[in-house]
Amino acid sequence: MLFTLIGIIAGIIGGMGIGGGSILIPALIFFGHISQKTAQSVNLITFLPIAAVSLIIHTRRGRVRYTAAIFLIVFALIGAIIGSRLAIIIEAYWLRKLFGLFLLIMGIYEFFRMEN
Repeated sequence: MLFTLIGIIAGIIGGMGIGGGSILIPALIFFGHISQKTAQSVNLITFLPIAAVSLIIHTRRGRVRYTAAIFLIVFALIGAIIGSRLAIIIEAYWLRKLFGLFLLIMGIYEFFRMEN
């Protein structure tokens, strides 16, 4: 039941394009008692079907800019290779700290961001 609820919430957030991992990873660590590296791996594998469904829906509504997407995909793949290798060598303690810092910075940014 717990993983069902976590999955639904992460799916809703992921479908909105916010990033389900921002919910999924902390929830798996705190409530599922899963290690940081395992939670990150679970997040990566659950991202695929969530992204596929979201992409289909957003594409049908004409919200995808293909030129920007292709450019971002190429460089995101490079970043993913680098990030995956870093995640293997960085201790879980520091990964947790870095992820928490990232969420804090994004939260502060969103709090103070001015809407157009």
